[in-house]
Amino acid sequence: MKMNYKYGLKRGLPIALGYLSVSFGFGISAVSNRINPFYAVLISLTNLTSAGQVVGVSIIAAAGTVIEMIVAQFIINLRYSLMGIALTQKLDRRFSFWHRFTIAFGITDETFVMAASEKDAITPSYMYGLITLPIIGWTFGTALGAFSGSLLPADIRLALGLAIYAMFVAIIVPPARDNRAVMYAIVIASAMSCLIYYVPVLSSHISSGFSIIICAVAASAIMAKLRPVEEKEEE
Repeated sequence: MKMNYKYGLKRGLPIALGYLSVSFGFGISAVSNRINPFYAVLISLTNLTSAGQVVGVSIIAAAGTVIEMIVAQFIINLRYSLMGIALTQKLDRRFSFWHRFTIAFGITDETFVMAASEKDAITPSYMYGLITLPIIGWTFGTALGAFSGSLLPADIRLALGLAIYAMFVAIIVPPARDNRAVMYAIVIASAMSCLIYYVPVLSSHISSGFSIIICAVAASAIMAKLRPVEEKEEE
């Protein structure tokens, strides 16, 4: 199979369809947090990061600081840098600096898995094809949710707004089921989040943005100490 733009489009179509439904929920969620529909669409067009966008909207809605936004986005989206580095092992010689710079925007969990699963060397045209439809699907889905959400009954809007959170649950359940360390990290982060939210002394001094940062970093650090990943020596 030739690693061309058309083949990349074909591989990206299932991802785009999945993004369409999930970003619809993000569009509704963003507007419900008093984000202008046009800005909600612009956020999806220029970011393409589900978790980062949800947290970002939450920080904006809570009138958080720029520092909160920067730190939260750095922590949440750091994994994309690692994915990009991993993919460099599969790139062919036609990948210039500007190809890498441009295509890095379209690397998500799903496009990374799709590209990493290819047996042949990855070409620039293939990657452009792979990320094209997901970008369109994510942005178009957000537009549908943001602009048409107001036409739906309040109960339905509330239910659809929870769709993106259901996606996050679906993402963490399989690894938590297979790896106790992941499960414990989720439990610790959840418990800390509830503690900060429900204890008046903490909730009055810690904003939602810093709450996310504290819970994520603390839970990861605790489990890294208690359940470190054992490195296997290569023969």
